[in-house]
Amino acid sequence: MVMDREQVLRDAAGLLMRKSGATLDEVARAAGISRATLNRHFAGRDALVRALEDLGIAECEGALAKAQIEDGSAANAVRRMVRELEPSAGLLAFLYTENQLFEGDEQNEGWARLDADLVALFRRGQEAGEFRLELSPVWMAEALCGLVVSGAWAVSEGRLARNDFTPMIAELLLGGAVRRDR
Repeated sequence: MVMDREQVLRDAAGLLMRKSGATLDEVARAAGISRATLNRHFAGRDALVRALEDLGIAECEGALAKAQIEDGSAANAVRRMVRELEPSAGLLAFLYTENQLFEGDEQNEGWARLDADLVALFRRGQEAGEFRLELSPVWMAEALCGLVVSGAWAVSEGRLARNDFTPMIAELLLGGAVRRDR
């Protein structure tokens, strides 16, 4: 039987998002493979997490490219980007909790590329007069990531309908929570 590496990674991410301390035996069961097969492809939890990181970065970069964040208004680019990130949100939610991915000299350069793209989008929105100037573009990028991750957790726990993922995240980030009609 041929193992579909990407599907194993997705199955692992799905389990680890819900249960970050899952054992490798549990990960193998969730992926429908033996522990020995899992070990042949990923020499331990760190190797599995690093493979998940590579997949997550690739999916984020693909989502940003598909959303064409350089085109049109920055606000609409944010909406398109959230929509394109939604399929990867569960994987991102897991990666977000893996502190070792964001510390030290071994940090994957892909995170810096993604950060730079997001910050550039929010800076473009500020320069075009769409976004508030008193909010740092870095902070808006961080807030977007936090909302995407929170949305993934809410969807996985049944507290947010999958169809509401994009509008709830994009509109909260772009419009805030303050009622404007008061």
